[in-house]
Amino acid sequence: MRILIVEDDKLISEAIEQRFIKQGHGVDCAYDGNMAYAMVSQTEFDLVILDLNLPHRSGEQIAKKIRHVSDTPILVLTARTEVHDRIHLLDLGADDYITKPFDFGELEARCRAVVRRRHGTGKSTLQVGDIEFDQASCRVFVKGEEIALKQRELRLLEIFLSHTNRVMSKEEIIDHLYGFDDTPNLNAIETYVARLRKALISSDVEIKTLRGLGYIIDMQS
Repeated sequence: MRILIVEDDKLISEAIEQRFIKQGHGVDCAYDGNMAYAMVSQTEFDLVILDLNLPHRSGEQIAKKIRHVSDTPILVLTARTEVHDRIHLLDLGADDYITKPFDFGELEARCRAVVRRRHGTGKSTLQVGDIEFDQASCRVFVKGEEIALKQRELRLLEIFLSHTNRVMSKEEIIDHLYGFDDTPNLNAIETYVARLRKALISSDVEIKTLRGLGYIIDMQS
């Protein structure tokens, strides 16, 4: 996933960032409202983790901007505990919220949940053919047998399984895998796809190359 963390407390922001980077996600950070507003105006993220009390522009303004241009899942970080505050957050378009201080495990679980809901599923497992990807445990099974994948290939598979029946260009894949500070190239995507194909060699699913267009995951014919 491509995740935007909007939090002016750099210690909190960096702690969240490192957890998601270790899981292979692309992560960007914004430390004030103006920066966040600019980023959501020009980039569509898979998830936005949003603090409300920000310099320059409020979290409420950022949430309204996101909802004006996309249905990107929004998880709000808040110190507000009153019921009317929670109702207000949800009415703004937030998908869920978590109050500070929070447990990182719960934060990650809530993030997975809001993304699943946006994809129209309540299950934590993505499945195509004989491939099963457990998003909660980050484990992949082919014909019921677990296979080992490195983080980049794991997240690449997650992208394909979340966008079935869609051709994914290399540029789109880069947008989902990397943050602004990363310097990926198209050749790297080819390498990851080749590694993933090799890992899934025993599956009845294949990643097809459509020359000049990109890749699509499909059942073998």
